[in-house]
Amino acid sequence: MRRRNHKRLTVVIGGALVLSLTACGGSSGADTSGETSGAVEDPTSPVTITFASWVGESEEMQSIKAAFEKEHPNITVELQQVPADSMTQKLTTQIAGNNPPDAAYIDSSTVANFAARNALVNLDNYIGRSDVVDPDAYVKVFRDFATYDDSLYGLPIDGESTGLFYRTDMFEAAGIATPPTTWEEYREAAEKLTDPANKQYGTAIFAPEAAYYWYPWLWQNGGDVLNEDGTEIAFNSPEGLEAAEYYVELSEFAPPDYLNSNSYDARLGFFQGQIAMYPAGAWFAGVIAEEAPDLDGKWATAPLPEGSEGCATTVASDTLVIFEAAENKDAAWQWIEYLQQPENMALLTYEAEGTVLPTTTELLESPDLVAAKPELAGFAEAMACGESNTVVNKAWPQIEEALNIQLGAAMYGDVTVEEALENAAAEGQELLE
Repeated sequence: MRRRNHKRLTVVIGGALVLSLTACGGSSGADTSGETSGAVEDPTSPVTITFASWVGESEEMQSIKAAFEKEHPNITVELQQVPADSMTQKLTTQIAGNNPPDAAYIDSSTVANFAARNALVNLDNYIGRSDVVDPDAYVKVFRDFATYDDSLYGLPIDGESTGLFYRTDMFEAAGIATPPTTWEEYREAAEKLTDPANKQYGTAIFAPEAAYYWYPWLWQNGGDVLNEDGTEIAFNSPEGLEAAEYYVELSEFAPPDYLNSNSYDARLGFFQGQIAMYPAGAWFAGVIAEEAPDLDGKWATAPLPEGSEGCATTVASDTLVIFEAAENKDAAWQWIEYLQQPENMALLTYEAEGTVLPTTTELLESPDLVAAKPELAGFAEAMACGESNTVVNKAWPQIEEALNIQLGAAMYGDVTVEEALENAAAEGQELLE
């Protein structure tokens, strides 16, 4: 359930781990990726493929596995359960030892870094021979996650966008009829909903995750993290400074007790009525339903308020990959291709217990999604404004960490907002060069 918190950790920490890898060699197993046409055929003798994920024990995955093995009797899928928070580190170690699983379900932010170290199979040939996978069917931001050097190295399987959760009962008590749609409305609502004497605050700010939750404000104001060719820091632009000053000032309307928490741990403040507006990924809807069912009817979701340049939101995703050292690449392809069938992607996303979204436009726009999970409607619509904060540069994890630390320091008043951006930019530019 802690999907979004895990992803932020992976971008900052896991990326650095991945970048320490050396190239891996190929395998001696089945591999027809050099073929130019024709569907991948089943192996002529029994093979077993290993598939690492953190959803292997779910009823949905077990059901899909049984159906796949019935349809492909010569392929057995060995599901390896790996906690989401340790997946990147475990794969890093396995790849370095040349013994990774055949395929895996990984955080999309790590795909390009793995691919850059020749650890993943380029899937273009397999995709060209497939009747199931169509790259144009994916939402662009998800496809971009899985792309390296203009080739697809993975198949996006699920994702989420960041939106606004709000307590409708607290809004009603404060006389606010609708959720804010602009920066000005957001600040006004946050101020109106804040009553420190009663330990009630308008919004949530997470200093340990300051950079991640600042990105939408930066993008909405016309700023970006790097220039177009990725050679210069850009987040300290005038647009970036304006966005950062607005964002840091929101901490005035956030509970100080939760300022040093992450977006998962601070959920208790939302549950207990201490926080009225809570920016988070779609994962939070599932957490509320599971951990705070008494809030039913007292909360709702809305898109993030828009800035001068319109809407923008952070997007995260998970992707299916095959490793270059896999012993049975063809069989591994047949398995991840099977998971991409629309009915299986639906089963693993909005038809499952959690609240994650499918990665194809067709399923995102399906009325079945809203019927199954009405709370996901706004998050699905927000995909059109989705942006990725993942930068394919070996220095990026350290740059983002510097930005995160400096913005957090500004929230605590240790530096000014301008100093925070300049400090992070100076460190970041040195790392880039």
